[in-house]
Amino acid sequence: MRKHNTHESAPLHCFGKEKKPIEIYIFIDPLCPECWALEPVIKKLQIEYGRYFTVRHILSGNLAMINLTTRQKQANIAELWEKTASRTGMSCDGTLWLENPISSPHIVSIAIKAAELQGQKAGLRFLRRIREMLFLDKQNISELNVLKQCAHISGLDVGEFEADILSESAAKAFQCDLKITSEMEVQEIPSLVFFNENIEDEGIKISGVYSYDIYEQILTEMLPFKPEKTPPPPIYEFLKFFGLVATKEIAVVYNMTVNEVEKEMKKLLLKQVVERIPAKYGVFWKFKEKNNE
Repeated sequence: MRKHNTHESAPLHCFGKEKKPIEIYIFIDPLCPECWALEPVIKKLQIEYGRYFTVRHILSGNLAMINLTTRQKQANIAELWEKTASRTGMSCDGTLWLENPISSPHIVSIAIKAAELQGQKAGLRFLRRIREMLFLDKQNISELNVLKQCAHISGLDVGEFEADILSESAAKAFQCDLKITSEMEVQEIPSLVFFNENIEDEGIKISGVYSYDIYEQILTEMLPFKPEKTPPPPIYEFLKFFGLVATKEIAVVYNMTVNEVEKEMKKLLLKQVVERIPAKYGVFWKFKEKNNE
């Protein structure tokens, strides 16, 4: 399993553009609750070791599985969502599939690729927002008006985005992702593949969702030196940067219990720094822009 040589489209995250020794391919399906549940781990990895790696999200939607022709299949997906949310602490509401099911999973992936045409950071903002609309707001994210709303909230040029959804560029970019998924023989979503600087070396593939220490161990073992762990920023700064985060995400990043997070967030709530957003499973916290000084 060799690295797919398309570095020019590898996304950059908030830790800068310099060349880094490790590249991580994250294979996801935007409709997958297990991929959503991986978000806290990815955030922690980026905060503590982000100076050593870049991330590339590969869309490898299980489109064959989500053939939504029968009510029974929708009910099965709904049940899976509920179980996953209950187990992982990253809320998603399965009743979406019974009340407002996704009509075209394919267009969701095309839309994400269209957003990425405005830059990798724009693409990542759009990906996060579209998942929030799906898992928390129970929106049918395959509808054009919902996609445009998401693009607007994510700070994209909506007109350009709408044109790009219909473009050959977005379709080709998604096909490229599917090709990479096939070439790397990724069978399970989510999967992470770690590559070092030597393009001839095999990547290390981790299929499924594991605890943070597993990913940390692989990353540190692949580096030719002992990496320095960066401590997380104050919770206020974390919230300010990400805008909306789950209690579970804060708990994982800061090594806190859910109760400890609730206590800390109550202090910020009293200062009117955050807004509490109850979800079906757990709570999300929204940073109030008026405090963005």
